[in-house]
Amino acid sequence: MPDPALTRHIDACNNVASPAGLIPFRLGAAQVGWMTADLAQALTFRPRDFHFDADGVALAGRLRSPGQRSEALSRTLPALAAGGFLRIRGEPFDVRETSDGPVLATLDRGALPAFGVMSQGVHVNGLVRRADGLHLWVAIRAKDKAVAPGQLDNVVAGGIPAGLSAEETLVKEAAEEACLPPALAATARPVGRVSYVMRNAEGLRRDVLHCFDLDLPEGVVPRPGDDEVERFELWPAARVLAAVRGTDDVKFNVNLVLIDLFLREGLVADPDGSLRAGLDQGPD
Repeated sequence: MPDPALTRHIDACNNVASPAGLIPFRLGAAQVGWMTADLAQALTFRPRDFHFDADGVALAGRLRSPGQRSEALSRTLPALAAGGFLRIRGEPFDVRETSDGPVLATLDRGALPAFGVMSQGVHVNGLVRRADGLHLWVAIRAKDKAVAPGQLDNVVAGGIPAGLSAEETLVKEAAEEACLPPALAATARPVGRVSYVMRNAEGLRRDVLHCFDLDLPEGVVPRPGDDEVERFELWPAARVLAAVRGTDDVKFNVNLVLIDLFLREGLVADPDGSLRAGLDQGPD
């Protein structure tokens, strides 16, 4: 039987049974997202850039290059933000049909959920292996964060901005968030990915999280380098597992990254494979 204390987190991140009621969004022949009927209605006022057919909403066919598509999307956002459909964050992200497919355009990070476009990020488990067992560095998020204020996070985590790889983002975020040297951060091992589809007030989050393990030597202490994190603490893995199982103190998607770690380390059992299957329910 799956552990309900763990599957509740997987279920919370995968709260969309089907895309019923949402309208496909395409760039050329590639379906890259899903949007609400209200957003589609708002786009009807921009007929030069957005076309409508039986298959949904598409950028105009004349917009063939990633640059042209990016410009059309960008000039649409201020009006949509004024209408309450999204919040512009000033961070361009690559738009792809699949996680490793070609870049078809860029779109502001704040608009990704409204358009139901896939977002990708990196999450790093900071590991310290001691004689008494595995320990993890956890970050306590700043209390003024818009998302998950004051909750527990991975030692390093962040979205992959346009033009960067997962590995490049990892090194950048490690320096900015945790003051970890690039040479050390670059030793992190890719261990898989976690994905989910979650509907919330922003729209549809279709997230792919690239997971890494980073062994941190004794004496290396992460330090906040920006305003993302209040402090870092080193916890026994059992304490982290107890927080995931018994509290809501961990950021929603970090629960999934930690469950993946617990499975790989043999700290939780998954006899029927349901936990593992639940961690990869999102976009390709």
